Amino acid sequence: MQQIIYFFIRNKNFLLFFVLFLVSVFLTINSHSYHKNQYVNSANFISGGVFSIKSSITDYFDLKDQNKKLTEENRLLRLHLQNIEEIIPSLDSIQPVSDSVYSIVGAKVINNSYSKTKNQLTINKGSADDVVIDMGVISSEGVVGIVSHTSKNFASVQSILNSNSQVAAKFKKSNHFGTMLWDGKNPNVVQLKEIPRVANVALGDTIVTDGRSTIFPEGVLIGTVKDFVIEDVGDYYNINIDLFTDMTSLKHVYLIARKDAKEIKELEKEATHVEQ
Repeated sequence: MQQIIYFFIRNKNFLLFFVLFLVSVFLTINSHSYHKNQYVNSANFISGGVFSIKSSITDYFDLKDQNKKLTEENRLLRLHLQNIEEIIPSLDSIQPVSDSVYSIVGAKVINNSYSKTKNQLTINKGSADDVVIDMGVISSEGVVGIVSHTSKNFASVQSILNSNSQVAAKFKKSNHFGTMLWDGKNPNVVQLKEIPRVANVALGDTIVTDGRSTIFPEGVLIGTVKDFVIEDVGDYYNINIDLFTDMTSLKHVYLIARKDAKEIKELEKEATHVEQ
């Protein structure tokens, strides 16, 4: 014990400098958005590299099963995209929608958390692959999340299993729409809010994205109605949804981007500014 005390006394100047240095770095990062973004991007680069090595070692011993699963996922994705193309309205009836509106980038999940309240995924594609913030992320089974940060070779995805996530969703059969979110409890179940009680809700109803944002196209699968109740106060349902995507075993995902999203956002921003 005396040696420990002596160590602190002998090195007090250095320890004081080190503590003050850490405090200054923390204050700099949190008070300047540029430094904060640089810190996040650097952290993504470092953690992405570590997760990538870990993932490569794990996959080496699981290669046969992964190839089989990937083949099946590709088959399901093609069927899923065909379904989306049938739903998305086209302004030009001559030109196929799939050739003009959306682009898709495949990626591998190298880290996945699903036991926290604010879960994130790390994928092995970044800005060098034209990945940008707010790109939608899906699997062959349905919605996964939204890109939240990028570095050159990696990106972080805010999972739908995140208390900050909200996705515009609707009933496939009736077009009644609401907001999908997660209560932080079961990684296989999300909640659907703001559905009016006039809607005809039944167990097993399919829930899909409603296409009201530029992130996800209309018709991407989410899940099915598990159970529901009417709110004690108000005229809305509280609905639990069984997810189609198994968020606990994701390996491969697809990033989807609307090519004219920037134009739409700029137009909406300009319209809002005029109204004000």
